[in-house]
Amino acid sequence: MDRIQQMTTFVAVAEAGSFVGAADANGFSKAAVSRHVAELEQRLGVRLFHRTTRRLSLTDEGQHFYGRSKELLASLDSMEAEIASNTDEPSGLLRVNAPLTFGILHLAPLWGRFIERYPKVSLDVNLDDQILDLVKEGYDIAIRITNMPNSQLVSRRLATTRMVLCASPEYLRQHGEPQHPRDLAQHRIISYTYWTEKAEWSFTGPNGEASVHIEPLIHTNNGDTCRVAALDHHGIILQPDFLIGGDLQRGDLVEVMRAYRSIELGIYAVYPSRKHLPVRMRRLLDFLAESFRQPVWMGSSGG
Repeated sequence: MDRIQQMTTFVAVAEAGSFVGAADANGFSKAAVSRHVAELEQRLGVRLFHRTTRRLSLTDEGQHFYGRSKELLASLDSMEAEIASNTDEPSGLLRVNAPLTFGILHLAPLWGRFIERYPKVSLDVNLDDQILDLVKEGYDIAIRITNMPNSQLVSRRLATTRMVLCASPEYLRQHGEPQHPRDLAQHRIISYTYWTEKAEWSFTGPNGEASVHIEPLIHTNNGDTCRVAALDHHGIILQPDFLIGGDLQRGDLVEVMRAYRSIELGIYAVYPSRKHLPVRMRRLLDFLAESFRQPVWMGSSGG
C-alpha cells in the first residue's frame, strides 16, 4: 500500500471525524478507507484512533502523527507546485479586480510589463471600488485595501498605505489649522463614501484614542474627487498616501494635525483558494509582490 495514500486517508478521517465522511470527501468506499487506516496502524504498530459506536477521536500517537502528516503533505504540495512553476510556462486568462484609483495610479503601469514577461498570459482587469464576490463574479484575484482582509479568502500583503489628514495651504490660511480631532467639527470636510468609519473619524494621539463625528460638505464615492476638491481649497480630506503622496511632496497639500495619526491599511492580493493554484496566478502574485516591495508613495507623507 502507498504510504502517501495511507497518510492522506488518515488525515481525511481525522478531519472528517468519521470513516464515512472521509470516504465521501475522497471518493473511496468506507471499506477502502478502513483498510488504509488499519494497514497504517499495523505498519506503525500503534493505534491512531479511539473507536466507539458513536465517536471517533485521535489517540495521543494519532494527534502527533496527524500534525506531522499535515506538515509532510503540505511540503509535498509545495514541492510539486515549485517544480511545476519552474517547468510550466504560464498561459491563459487572468481576471483581476482592483479599486479604481489605485488601479489607475499604481497597477495600470504594471500590466504591460507583466505581459511582456509572460506573453502567453492575457489579462481582464476590472476597476471598481465596491467589494465584489470573487467566486460569484468569476475573478481570479482582487486587490483589496483594508485593515482586515476577508478571512474566507487567501491573502498576500503587498504593501501598506497610511490615511493622511490634509488640506491645501490656501484653505488653511483662510480657515486655520485644526490642532485636535474635535476641531474638525468646525471645518469643511470632504469625505469618501466607502471609508469604513463613515461619519466617525478616529485618530491615535499623544493621549490615546480620539474621534470626531463629521458633517461633510462634500460626500463622494471617489477618492480622486476628494483630492481635487481639496486641491481647489474646499476643505479637509482623509485619504491614503498612495493617492495624495505626490501632492504632499510638492506642497500642494499639507498634512494637518500631525500629532494625531489615522490608521495604516494593508494592500492585499486576495484569491479564493491555495489549492491547485495555476502557474499564471503564482507568477502574478510574485510579480505584484516584487513590484510593491518599495512603494513609490512610502515616505512621501512623512510616515
